Amino acid sequence: MPIPSLNRLSIVIPSHHRSDLLRVCLGSVVQYAPAGSEIIVVDDASPDAVASATARAVSGVRVVRLDRQRGFAAAANAGIRASQGAVVEMLNDDTEVQPGWADAALRWFDNIHVGAVAPLVLGWPDGQLIDSAGDCYYIGGFASKRGHGQRLTEPFLEPCRVFGASAAAGFFRRAALDRVGLFSETFGSYFEDVDLAFRLNRAGFHAVCEPASRVLHHVSASYGRVGRKLLQRQSCNEERVFWRNLPDPVLWQALPKHFAVLVGKALRRLGEGNLTPWLFGRLEAWHGLRALLTHRRELAGDAVTPFDTWGVDETLASKPLR
Repeated sequence: MPIPSLNRLSIVIPSHHRSDLLRVCLGSVVQYAPAGSEIIVVDDASPDAVASATARAVSGVRVVRLDRQRGFAAAANAGIRASQGAVVEMLNDDTEVQPGWADAALRWFDNIHVGAVAPLVLGWPDGQLIDSAGDCYYIGGFASKRGHGQRLTEPFLEPCRVFGASAAAGFFRRAALDRVGLFSETFGSYFEDVDLAFRLNRAGFHAVCEPASRVLHHVSASYGRVGRKLLQRQSCNEERVFWRNLPDPVLWQALPKHFAVLVGKALRRLGEGNLTPWLFGRLEAWHGLRALLTHRRELAGDAVTPFDTWGVDETLASKPLR
């Protein structure tokens, strides 16, 4: 694994098949990235290597190509392992960074307790609606994007502590990743960043949202329409996050809230006509029970910061039940 350069930013962009989006993303990154930044495109076995070809057409971009499609988490990890920066930004190929986005975020890493920085991610093309102002997590067992779907107003213009940073456009301290581990590749895609956020919080690292760091997101454009298989995977991974990461005393206290969340989500999926893939996903989460228990035992042996410092919300407050 390369030794990180203390003054270098590495930007890792996993991509599979959307060369049109990747081309636009790279154009913005090359234009606005700080001098000396490392740009790595991870081609997750794209058909005919179109992601590799698109990336190699841009001067200064490195390519890491996987021999088979392995999903976002594995592609992200391949890029991180190949990187040399002290800070790594994960960036979806359907994003466009804005001027000064990196400089605003990088200043936070002067604080040794900051492990991740979430940019203000706005909906493409006009940036009037928030896609994400950092990630939230409710103790009953679901994650949500802070500010999702809301207009950009005063409360979202101030930096603040958040639970985690989305891997769609999040900056991560490389030393923190080396300490707690990279993305869990068993997740494939979806909620792997929430799982990582738990480990970072557990180890005493903070995540902050920096609104001066701005990224436009072609929401859902990189993977297209949500189908039944995708819904099942999302449901499975969301359930796994809950059981993998809540400490034992908190887990038992959270179970009634988790039951309420499951009932609410089941009723919603029933109304949408998607109950079956959602239910199969929840059941699938238990197929890996042995690995889940092993993970919990490993975490139990680690030094842990107090749970009330993790940024997990113990009440629903105004969060939507998505």
